[in-house]
Amino acid sequence: MTIARWGFPTLITSGLVLAWAVWLLPSGVAQWLGIAVAAFLWLFTLAFFRNPKRVPQGHERCLTSPADGVVSDITESDEPLYVGERCVRIGIFLSVFDVHVNRSPVVGTIEFAQYRPGKFLDARHPDVTHQNEANILGIAVDPAVAPGLKLLVTQLSGLIARRIICILGPGDRLHRGELFGMIKFGSRTELWIPKSRAFELKVVIGQRVKCGETILVELAPTP
Repeated sequence: MTIARWGFPTLITSGLVLAWAVWLLPSGVAQWLGIAVAAFLWLFTLAFFRNPKRVPQGHERCLTSPADGVVSDITESDEPLYVGERCVRIGIFLSVFDVHVNRSPVVGTIEFAQYRPGKFLDARHPDVTHQNEANILGIAVDPAVAPGLKLLVTQLSGLIARRIICILGPGDRLHRGELFGMIKFGSRTELWIPKSRAFELKVVIGQRVKCGETILVELAPTP
């Protein structure tokens, strides 16, 4: 278990602020209670930025989850930005208690990246996909895995989550399960797969998934 590097500035700042607040309290019971509360808040923040080691399940045609959380919806929607056709969209809701790093679901190359300003609706709101702040990645799957296949991964802000981090962009190579970013404090991540491609869904709505480990979709072998 490690800590995502994007958490260190927050951990240092929050630690200093909490220590200062405790120092201002009168000595005695009040200060000891303050220490207990401060320690709890700091440890909660530390847990939020945890980055556990994950080993992808299955073979290269198995698309693993790009986020920890619960599968909140599986639906069809047109995707005009990169895939250019109707897709099956798998939405994953992340609570503040989930691991918040994002990992690649497949081996491939990023061909498209777009930041979209937007609202901060609750991550479970039905309009969140098209209205909230988002970072959108288009991935060309490695031809050895699925020739010509394009996927979309979307990082979406939520009511509490107000900062999306993505360290990669067009031209960057991805390995299955590779870390590429995170969303701070509660959010949503989506995986878009072209409906025209043959694949088998491996998850159902309400199922809990693990980033970089749980198989969401198994692609059919290339003829």
